[in-house]
Amino acid sequence: MSTGLRERLEALGDAFWLRPAILVLLGVLLGEGAVWAEQSGWAAALLPKGWLYAGGEAGARALLGAIATSTIGVAGTTFSITVAALSLASGQMGPRLLRNFIRDAGNQAALGVFLGTFVYALVVLRTVRSVEEGSFVPHLGVTGALLLALLCVGTLTWFVHHIASGINVETVIGTVHAELREAVARVTLDQPPDQPPDQPPDQPLGGPLGGPDPARFAMPATGAPVLAEAGGYLRALDEEELADWAAERGATLDLLLRPGDYVFPGVPVARVSPPAQAEAAAGPIRAAMSLGDRRAAAQDLEFAVRQLAEVAVRALSPGINDPFTAIAVLDRFGDVLCGMAGRHLPGRAVFRAGRAVLFRRAVDYDGLLDAMLHMLRQNGAGSAAVLLRLMEMLGAVLAVEQAPARRAALRRHAELALALGRQTLQEQAAVSDLEARHAALPRGA
Repeated sequence: MSTGLRERLEALGDAFWLRPAILVLLGVLLGEGAVWAEQSGWAAALLPKGWLYAGGEAGARALLGAIATSTIGVAGTTFSITVAALSLASGQMGPRLLRNFIRDAGNQAALGVFLGTFVYALVVLRTVRSVEEGSFVPHLGVTGALLLALLCVGTLTWFVHHIASGINVETVIGTVHAELREAVARVTLDQPPDQPPDQPPDQPLGGPLGGPDPARFAMPATGAPVLAEAGGYLRALDEEELADWAAERGATLDLLLRPGDYVFPGVPVARVSPPAQAEAAAGPIRAAMSLGDRRAAAQDLEFAVRQLAEVAVRALSPGINDPFTAIAVLDRFGDVLCGMAGRHLPGRAVFRAGRAVLFRRAVDYDGLLDAMLHMLRQNGAGSAAVLLRLMEMLGAVLAVEQAPARRAALRRHAELALALGRQTLQEQAAVSDLEARHAALPRGA
């Protein structure tokens, strides 16, 4: 699947109205189809006669009116419950996690079922005519309304259970964890990436905390800049298309941003060599960039990481003081890091026909690890349970990770956790436990 298509599908998932709108349209079409089948004489062939509604015009109107009234009322209640759940999740787990509730297909489908039944009942109701008006009762349509009403009863029962379990913090953590695992599987590689001769695999591109390296933004002597026309978060970047363009033109592109960065208007987003190709490259580069008001998970590996970290940081705040939630997040981070063992992160260069045609700011292991653990460790200062679990998690990852550079990064975080525990833990027994776990960390290459 192309990068642009994946980003558009993710953006559609953020649209809460999409599934309800589809189900409303389906309700209209189903109602029209039921009336048509009745008028054309197909109703008896679709259902046995004993299964069809056998009442008259007055009963059909009363029944359809009751179904329409009740379902639109339940739809309003469903929307109110959803808003209440969003408010609770925003206060307890962070506003950025609202995206997961909005994207939830179950919430969207439940609202769509009620609204679709409502419009179905209205479509069928408008065709009911008394004897004075020509005497028409859509028996198949009324029967369908009864079946949809039963479906609504089941949907309401399921929705109450779904929304109650959906705001459970373990469920939220599990949802974000699954998204992070999918992102890792999509971004990482089974084989080492191609590298230019002077660029070893997994070479860190950022500063000591995984942020942008200021030296990367200095204009190369041989490159001409391409400036951004608009601002916003870089949601996706079609690097393969840009690499193909550069290969066809004999050019080299040096991208200065990566998905997740904020693009400022007028700031260089790429360098082009030879400089004469800069004007021709401006259009393809801007077309390959998908900007938006918020970050997206399609290519931004750190997006889901920061969502999980936010849950842990809020749980460790003095107002909540819930170390068990932070421990649950640490367990998920350990699961992801163990799953990355043996897999490779993309390299800096993209090659075509043996030539490096595009250089990018790739995600590096140090930066990813820093995004996972820095804020969590700092906010867990003084919590023996969190620091001990952090040390245990690092030990588990060290047991399966064989890459020397990654092991060094993991041990660096273990040293930071040990130093913090010695400074902030007030109970000597807790410090001794932390030191014992540190001493038990796997050694060697």
